[in-house]
Amino acid sequence: MKHSRIDQIDGGVTLIKLTCCVKNYDWGRIGGESTVARLYYRNTGININEDKPYAEFWMGTHESGPSYVVGEREKLTLKDWIDRNPSSVLGEVAFNKWGTDFPFLFKVLSVAKALSIQAHPDKDLATSLHKEQPSVYKDDNHKPEMALAVTQFEALCGFVSLEELKVIVRTTPEIVEVIGNAKAAQVLNLNEDDGKEEVKLLLRSVFTDIMTVRKDVTTEVLAKLISRLNVDNQVRHLTDKEQLILQLEKLYPADVGVLAAYLLNYVKLKPGEALYLGSNEPHAYLDGESVECMANSDNVIRAGLTPKHRDVKILCSMLTYKQGFPEILKGTVVNPYTKRYLPPFDEFEVDRCILPQNSTTVFPSIPGPSIFLVMEGEGTMTTSSDEVVAEGDVLFASANTKITVATLSGLHLYRAGVSSRLFELHK
Repeated sequence: MKHSRIDQIDGGVTLIKLTCCVKNYDWGRIGGESTVARLYYRNTGININEDKPYAEFWMGTHESGPSYVVGEREKLTLKDWIDRNPSSVLGEVAFNKWGTDFPFLFKVLSVAKALSIQAHPDKDLATSLHKEQPSVYKDDNHKPEMALAVTQFEALCGFVSLEELKVIVRTTPEIVEVIGNAKAAQVLNLNEDDGKEEVKLLLRSVFTDIMTVRKDVTTEVLAKLISRLNVDNQVRHLTDKEQLILQLEKLYPADVGVLAAYLLNYVKLKPGEALYLGSNEPHAYLDGESVECMANSDNVIRAGLTPKHRDVKILCSMLTYKQGFPEILKGTVVNPYTKRYLPPFDEFEVDRCILPQNSTTVFPSIPGPSIFLVMEGEGTMTTSSDEVVAEGDVLFASANTKITVATLSGLHLYRAGVSSRLFELHK
């Protein structure tokens, strides 16, 4: 771990290094194969356990995985440090909107196998769930999020279109066996002219039928499905979705989530592409590594592809049942080295900056806080003086801090900050 002074301007702290935490969920990549493990080692100096999964690297103030300020005599969390002078550190706009609560949580994910089919509650549902089950739902915040691919990154995200749903019903007898012939006929006879509400209600009914089917029926139907796909694979090329179904069933045998996956869009992001998810949208990350940013929450409602606690009834009732392929963000060019990913949420945006050898760029002063992650390489970040940075370094920048980044050897970094759209509204 690299120890650091804290950079100050006119007595006000503007740029601090952080030590961050790791989550060893069982879906994470193992040992040195995990970017999360590599970053955690570089950030903290704690050796990698080559037999252990390293799933998530957390940067922020959430109590389930707080970051700590480097260079303080006493162990001091980033949240406690912000609380000393929140209005100047967070900036007037963020402070007036969220008070002393830091608005976003920044992560790196290293995914080796599918996460659960899940959704994140909106603010109202999060408040009631936290009140009723605080041991399961640890906070009362909503959790819109965005995943930005570092490698190819695969996910299930949102419901397929009505046309694709009809194809599934026509070609997947095992789905029809679960939902029944009458409901299958309803799907096939439905069209866009019937109105969004009618389509939504039928989709909700189909999805709920699948998610609540008896365990013995699930086991029997999945056995038929896998047998049929294995036979089909000898005579034709399976679709990407069908190949995924076979993979998921190996990971989660007899899990209803394998069937439910048919109803969700199968998304493959290339490095530098991102997808975002509002509250109450179903998704499951499948494979790959990404940078993820979200509102400052850890609330998850699960219903499939998991041995963890499931709330099937809540999940089926909360979803929006919007259909269609999700919007893929390619990033907007900010300067020759930097792209910005700006989802439709106030809490966050992410910049991806790839500096070649012997180059310099500037992150202008903005009226809100930022967290910087050095993913690869080394260089300097300059406010009033130079801060040497390298792979695994995480830095918090206070509001209204201009930062010049320079490198001789090349540098790949990410910045998470409050949405610039929010600041535009308050000009």
